[in-house]
Amino acid sequence: MVIQQPNTQIKLTNVSIVRLRKGGKRFELACYKNKVMEWRSNVETDLDEVLQIHSVFMNVSKGQVASKEDLKKCFKTEDTDKVIQEILKKGELQVAEKERSNQLESMWRDIATIVTDNCVNPQTKRPYTVTMIEKAMQDLHLSVNTKRSTKSQALDVIKQLQQKQILPIQRAQMRVRLTLQQTKEAKKLREKLQPLFTSIEDEDSTADEYEVIALVDPGNYRQINELLQSDAKGKGQLEIMNLREKEEGDEKF
Repeated sequence: MVIQQPNTQIKLTNVSIVRLRKGGKRFELACYKNKVMEWRSNVETDLDEVLQIHSVFMNVSKGQVASKEDLKKCFKTEDTDKVIQEILKKGELQVAEKERSNQLESMWRDIATIVTDNCVNPQTKRPYTVTMIEKAMQDLHLSVNTKRSTKSQALDVIKQLQQKQILPIQRAQMRVRLTLQQTKEAKKLREKLQPLFTSIEDEDSTADEYEVIALVDPGNYRQINELLQSDAKGKGQLEIMNLREKEEGDEKF
C-alpha cells in the first residue's frame, strides 16, 4: 500500500485500518497492527506508536487525506489529534477475512471454555466438556460478537441454555464459610443473607459466635461480601472454601 504525498511516496506495510462514518463521509486511520487494541485498553497512550501516518484519511488505500473543511464540518473541530482519538475510540477496526475468521473461532472456543469452567449439570454436579457446550451453542445458533467480551457472551449463553432448556445447566456453586460475632447487627444481617444462600450445609451458633457453611451462586458472592462489610462493622469473616461444589467421590473438577 502506498500513500501519495507532495514530493514523497510512503509505503505502508502491516497496516490496520480504523474506519468511522460521520456526517455522511468515511474517515480512516492507518495504524500499526495490534496497537489499536492496546490504545483502547490504555496500554499504549502515544498516538505516534499507534499511527503509521499522523493524518486522517478519506481513503487510506488511495492515499486521500481528509481536508480541514471536512474535519470541521463533521467533527466540529480542526484539531487533528481530537479527531484521531474519536476515530480510534468509536471506529471499526478493519481486519482481513482470514484474520477475522481466526478471531471468531478463538472467541467461540473461549466462550465455550468459560461456560465449561463455571457451570455444571445440576443433576450430576459435574461439568460439561467444551465439545458438549460448543454443540449446545450451535443449537442456539450463536453468533459471536467481536465487540463484546467473551465473559459477557458466556453469561448470555448460560441464560439462553437455561431458558431454552437445551441441556440442564446451572452456575457451579461456591462453598463458603461465614463467621459473625453475636451482636444485635448480626441477627439482622443473617436475615438479609439467608435468601442469598443456595443451601446451608452446616450451621453452628454459640453465645459469642455464629458460623455457617453454605453453597452460594457466584453471582451472589459480591453482594454477600458487601453486606458483611457494611452491616457487620468489621466483626465478621467470609472465606471461600472451594470455588466449585464437588460431587462425592470426585477429587476435583
